[in-house]
Amino acid sequence: MGIVFGKLHRCCCPTSYIPRPPLRHVLTGCSTASAAVPSAGLSLLYSPFTVPGFYPYKSDHKNEDRFVVSTNLQGRPDAHLFAVFDGHGRFGAQCSAFVSDRLVEVLNADVNLFQDLVKGFESAFRVTNSDLRQSAIDDTMSGTTAIVVLVFGDSMYVANVGDSRAVAGVRRGTSVEAQNLSSDQKPLRKDEYERVQKCGARVLSLDQLEGIKDPKLQKWDEFDPPRLWLPNEQYPGTAFTRSVGDSVAESIGVSAEPEVLVMKISPEHIFFVVASDGVFEFLSSQDVVEMAAKFADPQDACSAIAAESYRRWLTNDTRTDDITIIVVHIEGLHNSSADAVEGTSRRSCERSSVISDIKREERPNTRHL
Repeated sequence: MGIVFGKLHRCCCPTSYIPRPPLRHVLTGCSTASAAVPSAGLSLLYSPFTVPGFYPYKSDHKNEDRFVVSTNLQGRPDAHLFAVFDGHGRFGAQCSAFVSDRLVEVLNADVNLFQDLVKGFESAFRVTNSDLRQSAIDDTMSGTTAIVVLVFGDSMYVANVGDSRAVAGVRRGTSVEAQNLSSDQKPLRKDEYERVQKCGARVLSLDQLEGIKDPKLQKWDEFDPPRLWLPNEQYPGTAFTRSVGDSVAESIGVSAEPEVLVMKISPEHIFFVVASDGVFEFLSSQDVVEMAAKFADPQDACSAIAAESYRRWLTNDTRTDDITIIVVHIEGLHNSSADAVEGTSRRSCERSSVISDIKREERPNTRHL
């Protein structure tokens, strides 16, 4: 089993199988690797990338994001996990580090995991949340979101807690379409809004909390989003409705219970992206998949998306959030079987055709990180 916790390693697969990209993007500190899925006749070509946010008033800011790539989960050659954790609060970095480590440990230790992966994920998040609560880390006003994608055979299991996101790039003729694999858990969602309200949360924007706007209005904008507050208190002010940790917010409905999506991988699925909300603050899911589709090498896609996210932040704000991305290409399996080789060639040609045919009115406006 191979596990990567917030670090990068070199690809050892034959480069002859990697289609030559039509565009190149300079990237520092990122590498590409692969993982086979023998039972489905697939291989996954992936690259992770993370960069700390820029805070002009906090020169010692540490990256609170964390990513995990764990291939061959429980020693199974058909099970590969890709996850991003976004810490927040005073001890956010400690929370994301603890949860990223512990969640994978719990999943690996669950002997019944592959009998029911949905229940397995739900149990693993509950156990991890409880273990964080009992650890030496103060999670009263700190915690982490989590987005986890497990490729098992020809299916994807996507477990989400919070507002990080997973999205797939789906081939539609000569273009690519975004398919969200998770739904951001925020009070902007009617079902989440009603759930936390029943638990006693006040849902108000900062302007509403301070009396600038009518607190009865349920119309918010991206510059002053709704947040969760304790009754008669001006905290914790979380802009999400689920997380691991955040014991104070848990009393008003903030939950570590994941939403789990199960989806079959189809020939139209050419890649997927797992990323923290630092990417999606100013980029839509469609923006992200269109940028990723322009590069046949996932590390180039990571670089372009991160750079554009960074640029958008500085265009709209004086700071940037931490930015973490994993781009995973879904390729034909490379082995000596004639059928597999034929399938590989067909899928590689299809991918190259899609990438080459995507209309580019202009190249991505990016900067090198």
